Amino acid sequence: MDFKEKIDAIVDKVKNDKSFAEKFKKDPVKAIESVSGIDLPDDMIEKAVDAVKAKLTADKAGGLLGGVKNIFKK
Repeated sequence: MDFKEKIDAIVDKVKNDKSFAEKFKKDPVKAIESVSGIDLPDDMIEKAVDAVKAKLTADKAGGLLGGVKNIFKK
């Protein structure tokens, strides 16, 4: 599994597992380490945290924009 696939899997887990989402919110580094199954260097974990947060933000923004588009459709 490549880095992008791992990030997508973690994003899905954050979205679908409320207890994991809380864990990610409180301590994203430990949350990612708990699901990765391997001890990654800190810089890799930080990149993963940033990537997950960016994807979650982008997904939220896309959903909001989709809702706004629907306002103007007849």
